[in-house]
Amino acid sequence: MTRHVVATVDQIPPGERMLVTVSGREIGIFNVGGEYFALGNRCPHNGGSLCKGRIVGLVEASEPGAYRFSRRGELLRCPWHGWEFDLRTGKSWCEPDRTKARSYDLTVEPGAALTEDTLTAETFPVSVEKQYVVVEV
Repeated sequence: MTRHVVATVDQIPPGERMLVTVSGREIGIFNVGGEYFALGNRCPHNGGSLCKGRIVGLVEASEPGAYRFSRRGELLRCPWHGWEFDLRTGKSWCEPDRTKARSYDLTVEPGAALTEDTLTAETFPVSVEKQYVVVEV
């Protein structure tokens, strides 16, 4: 697979997201407490723009009236129908065994390592012929 540099870590603060397009695919990059996750911007339930939905947590109850809020900022709610997906795995909270949003591998790497390999500018041979500058592509 081809690697793509999409942002610097300071461009996506904790609890926030950035929508990017990579090879024609819209992908949401999410920062959950300093961990980064990537999901495709298409809800598998009905095709909505999933990554534009609300980032939420989980409300759990052990008995009526006794509830607690957990997993703060780890779930993404589709803006069309409210289906929720786990940002870590892409699994649907409604149907975890059957429905999953497309997730992508994501790493955070030091800039120095990238500049040696992937951030090298592409170069082309250039020559001057009778007052014309010619680039070979």
